[in-house]
Amino acid sequence: MGELAFTLGVFGGSLLAGLLGSLTGLGGGVVLVPLLVLAFKVDLHHALGASLVSVVATSSGAAAAYVREGYINLRLGMFLETATTLGALLGANLLGVLPKRWVAVLFGLVLLHSAYLSFRSRHQDQPLPPTASHPLTARLRLGGRYPTPRGEVAYGVRRLPQGFLLMVLAGALSGLLGIGSGALKVLAMDRVMGLPYKVSTTTSNFMIGVTAAASAGLYFRRGYVDPWVAFPVVLGVLLGAFLGARLLPGTPTPRLRLVFALAIAALGVQMLVQGVRA
Repeated sequence: MGELAFTLGVFGGSLLAGLLGSLTGLGGGVVLVPLLVLAFKVDLHHALGASLVSVVATSSGAAAAYVREGYINLRLGMFLETATTLGALLGANLLGVLPKRWVAVLFGLVLLHSAYLSFRSRHQDQPLPPTASHPLTARLRLGGRYPTPRGEVAYGVRRLPQGFLLMVLAGALSGLLGIGSGALKVLAMDRVMGLPYKVSTTTSNFMIGVTAAASAGLYFRRGYVDPWVAFPVVLGVLLGAFLGARLLPGTPTPRLRLVFALAIAALGVQMLVQGVRA
């Protein structure tokens, strides 16, 4: 494959990955890493390095638009980011203790079950009333408002301790498996904490970038960020993220849930294969 064809192909694939990552809150690495390794024969370490850089780009590009539109819950995202950071440190310390294949297989099964639940759920968002929030939510002012066709709607946050613990688990899985674990973050905020689905995906986008920035620095220091790969990836992902931010307000929630279910099902299969082959 010539250099021009390689660059254009990577750019096109990255655009689709950025669009998917922006709409679903997954960061786009679900599509990007397999695409780079299998279709373009990029070394795995360089593919992961480009993916981490692209996650930062997706988060930065989409988050700027989502903050302007009023979807991201910044206070809640920063609060939960402390949990994912603690989990990432825990996962890094457990890396040499737990067999990665066991964790990968378990995570794959959990994601496939979650994809089934997301696919089965076809209802529109029913925001949790602020009065039904967890008591700590009001004290920390973690509730918020988000735009709808009927105007801004206030929402609360339930089961805050359970959601915090799930974020610790998401961070631990990120440290163990080298993934962004955006799927678990979205599921925790959507299913457990009762946030509107579009708030869950956009806040996940914001949180993923913070975690990926530190990891990307380590990859850069080790020489795993190849500019010839990372440059078209970042450009494509940024454009895809901006397109996703434009499409999200007018996209029906059931359709977003379907896209999310298909994406995490693909990630679940990938995790199962990785665990079985390890």
